[in-house]
Amino acid sequence: MKDFKEQIASILVQVINMDKEEIEKSIEVPKDEKMGDYAFPCFRLAKTFGKAPNLIAEELKNKIELQNTDIEKVENQGAYINFTLKKEVLAKEVIEEITNKKENYGKQEIGKGQTILVEYSSPNIAKPFHIGHLRTTLIGRALYNIYKTLGYNTIGINHLGDYGTQFGKMIEGYKRWGNEYNLEENPIEKLTDIYVRINALCKEDESVLDVCRDNFKKLEEGDEYCTNLWKKFRDLSLKEFYRIYDLLDISFDSLNGEAFYSDKTDEVIEILEKTGKLVESEGARIIDLEEQKMPPCIVCKSNGSTIYATRDLAAILYRTRTYDFDKCLYVVAYEQNLHFKQIFEVAKLLGIKEKCQKGLEHISYGMVHLKSGKMSTREGNVIKVEELLQEAIERVRKIIEEKNPELTEEEKDDIAKKVGIGAVIYNDLAGSRIKDEIFDWDIILNFNGETGPYIQYTYVRTNSVLKKVQYVPELLEVKLENILDEEAYKVLKLLYTYPETIRNVAEKNEPSILSRYLIELAKTYSSFYNENKIITEEKDIQNARVYLTYLTNQVLKNGAHLLGIEMPEKM
Repeated sequence: MKDFKEQIASILVQVINMDKEEIEKSIEVPKDEKMGDYAFPCFRLAKTFGKAPNLIAEELKNKIELQNTDIEKVENQGAYINFTLKKEVLAKEVIEEITNKKENYGKQEIGKGQTILVEYSSPNIAKPFHIGHLRTTLIGRALYNIYKTLGYNTIGINHLGDYGTQFGKMIEGYKRWGNEYNLEENPIEKLTDIYVRINALCKEDESVLDVCRDNFKKLEEGDEYCTNLWKKFRDLSLKEFYRIYDLLDISFDSLNGEAFYSDKTDEVIEILEKTGKLVESEGARIIDLEEQKMPPCIVCKSNGSTIYATRDLAAILYRTRTYDFDKCLYVVAYEQNLHFKQIFEVAKLLGIKEKCQKGLEHISYGMVHLKSGKMSTREGNVIKVEELLQEAIERVRKIIEEKNPELTEEEKDDIAKKVGIGAVIYNDLAGSRIKDEIFDWDIILNFNGETGPYIQYTYVRTNSVLKKVQYVPELLEVKLENILDEEAYKVLKLLYTYPETIRNVAEKNEPSILSRYLIELAKTYSSFYNENKIITEEKDIQNARVYLTYLTNQVLKNGAHLLGIEMPEKM
């Protein structure tokens, strides 16, 4: 498909002494349609030209040649040079590209030959999978899908929180009260109760905390009783987690959690010892990061046991050797900002490839809070994801029962599941990932306005049109002049920018860019639908409008799939 930004940059580079790539990056899409399709701001040229930006724009506009280009006209608006494309050229490009690629429209090969690891979800075993874990799971899955569609060899890693002092606590709690619980029913709920009880006891009596720490040390040393209990907790937890992953239709390429790296930490310590940077401090062993203006990174506790930083370093070493990655993305809440800065700095001492060092990236996101404040498993105040998803499904089903009672039970179940889960997914991915989120049932399940169900409803509307006419015209039957009116052309322009939108998501690791795009496409198509009669006696006009509907249908489905949202066929 033609790259109009690149073409405009090629035109501008003839009249501006500036790098073509820099020109292309500076080209914008005006908010006002009357300002053309693309605009180049001249503010940065003021110093070079020694003139006001608006005078520069006027001068450069007069130098531009449009012969043998796809530009209809060029004009200047204030400090901008504005370009208007030949409508029929853009329309032809979009229509042919989507027609040829269909569900593959948007797929690209810019990542060919490169490997990206995406670590996401990573719940703690023996604890509930709550809405805080949902954010990393949904952001990570969206990024995984985006990078894959851009041609990268993408590996999804669920780095389970299945090791650490908390398991020393769980073991101690189970020793004391295990016979009070039947773990065959609601095991996570029971284990959470044990965890809350043992934490409360640790607060009352510090000697209990020392026993818990000793339990973890035994687990590290392979104590049979502790290891068997740990395996039991892990197996029960994974069974529960996969009920949620199945609901969300999520799978992973690797389930190597913290425990997998427990026998690989000795090598990390040996390598760090050889650098001379691993020193003792108050009984613990640390890497001093004062020069980097950070607190020290603890590698071993005073009792000799490792911490999650040690295991993260072992994971980096393992992943560089196993995958030779170009990027390794950690989708983890911003609370861990310091932790990742520390381990990325210490990783430089492990002797790994420079490209792997540079490829380590923390994709932070905001926390999820309840209206009453922060969630805490220790305090027992969390909202469990499975309950949230089931609640969303049930609420949607009630709406369907009221509005479409004629549907079969199977249809109602299918729509309720797709719309309910879609609402939850979109809610999590709609805003900037770095912003904190206040959990509110009324907002998350509000199906009006800019929501997942609105995108799904627009898709169903396009389906309804296609079913009503019972055909999709052949490309040769589509006369472009019939979809170059203002409303139709807005849809075409948005369809054209879909591949670029996907690239922008990857560039900023920001799924909300795609979420907002899909809302904009849904709203723009709805305006076209409301302004134009699609089924009409004039066959040429009907063919063109039906085809635009078909193209929109395809792109809405493609984009929603990348976010993990399934489209119902009816609503």
